[in-house]
Amino acid sequence: MVVKFEDPDNFLNPIIPGGFPDPSICRVGDVYYICNSSFEYFPGLPIHESTDLVNWRWVGYGLHRKEQVSSAVNLVDVKSEDGIQAPSLRYKDGTFYIITTCVYRPPGTDEGTCTNFIITASDIHGPWSDPHVIEGAPGIDPDIFFDDDGKAWYVGTAAPDKPNYPGEGELYCHELDLGAFKLVGERHHLWRGALHGGVFVEGPHMYKHEGSYYLMAAEGGTGVNHAEVIAISDKVTGPFYPNDRNPILTSRHLSYDNWVHSTGHGDLFQLPDGRWFMVCLGVRAEEGKQGMKRSNMGRETHLVPVRWEREPMEWHSLGPVGERLWPVCAPDTGRVERQSALPLKSMQLHACNTFRDTFESPSLHPEWNFRRVPREGMYVLSPGCLRLNAQPQVIEERASCSLMGIRQRQSEFTFLSKMTFKPVTDGVEAGTSVFQKDDNYVNFVVQLVGGKHRVCVTLKERGKEERALYGDDLAAYQGGITFRIESCNHAYSFSYSLDDGASFTSCAEMAADLLLSYGYTGSYLGLYSTSKGKPSEDYAEYAFVQHSASLRLPARGG
Repeated sequence: MVVKFEDPDNFLNPIIPGGFPDPSICRVGDVYYICNSSFEYFPGLPIHESTDLVNWRWVGYGLHRKEQVSSAVNLVDVKSEDGIQAPSLRYKDGTFYIITTCVYRPPGTDEGTCTNFIITASDIHGPWSDPHVIEGAPGIDPDIFFDDDGKAWYVGTAAPDKPNYPGEGELYCHELDLGAFKLVGERHHLWRGALHGGVFVEGPHMYKHEGSYYLMAAEGGTGVNHAEVIAISDKVTGPFYPNDRNPILTSRHLSYDNWVHSTGHGDLFQLPDGRWFMVCLGVRAEEGKQGMKRSNMGRETHLVPVRWEREPMEWHSLGPVGERLWPVCAPDTGRVERQSALPLKSMQLHACNTFRDTFESPSLHPEWNFRRVPREGMYVLSPGCLRLNAQPQVIEERASCSLMGIRQRQSEFTFLSKMTFKPVTDGVEAGTSVFQKDDNYVNFVVQLVGGKHRVCVTLKERGKEERALYGDDLAAYQGGITFRIESCNHAYSFSYSLDDGASFTSCAEMAADLLLSYGYTGSYLGLYSTSKGKPSEDYAEYAFVQHSASLRLPARGG
């Protein structure tokens, strides 16, 4: 089942709704592939494919085995907002490459490591290799560039030896031996960015177009000052000279009423017919009471048309004088639009996945994610049933507990789950959860308290203690319950049914902006169980979950 955006000529941004930030794209023949950041979540590095650029199907993950993320690349006890960041997905001579960074800060310190690594696969569906760590590559957000002469180049982001101001970054390149996955030769310092006082230059991508090298990067941080800038050179090793018209994409100049903000972190690509586009991230301005509005879904993947224009450049002392080609993003409006012309013919103009899982497959659907690597024995799949064991851990920083979820895809939705739960250990609970981070979530569960079953809704706000929104005894509870979570008119509401969905009892409502994304990832809708520190053999069994999304179009600004 899908929710369609019915327009014969246009598609709807974001093209991949839900928390899919930092998109990188590559084309192989007539098929396009996008890989996104995943931070502390496992599996990591989600991958989608499309043949029309607006309808995207799951491929899987680059990091899909525990062995890939349990040593040099660590997602076992990773801190929130660390983990896998800013991948580049590329293809060359029958091999797919993903190059990315794993940020890890050990417990008790803010000092950490940035492990830059490459994974490869001959088939985009996997299996993907174990990580090949690139030694001697400082910083974050690496890119692979394949030049015409057969050389491969590592393009990275690092702090300069002598920064001019706090937060200044520097882009560099280093020749890369892909046979040994080692850097060779000397490091070349390329560019420190373009914006006046701009900080946090990051996310570089190198391209070659009509004989010139282009170095594109994000600047200004990943918030409302986010921007995409670009520079040019006649050599891959520089020097690079900035476009006088930088930034080439941003929303920093737009009103808070605009439907999207924080646009940037883009990746350019060319269609077989010669046209160009960019994928980038952006945050929908849909929730919040005043000023800058945010989104429960966080940073999502958008599509922007690009046109190359030739113009005279008078660089004088900065570089050569002459005409050069530059990419112009969203040439008609200069911004990411909610609705744009279809780039290609599409049988189905736009679809937002409405996900239903009855657990008939022998393995989990790729929609499902865990916060960090799940513990052994956390869940068991059998035909038509997912069993979630009540492990002692609860939701907290660096912990892995019996919690799993799917991304919230739109601001308005209905989430249903049917659970059988007959606990014998006092204090054990199981049910559903809507979660942003380890310090921001809502749990909607059945508890066993003093031999009685209770239904409870508890809210954990950022910086505050967990508090109860609802609690009541379930006198008629026989072990089966259907949970319903709805989001509509800027509010989440919670209800349950004890008669297999024939009737529902409302129990709580809260403002949707209590679960806003303030970080790198978005909201998840999921399943949760805990024995709260006690040993227990209790478990919950789920017959199905269903996430039915609705579309909310902005009244103005796009």
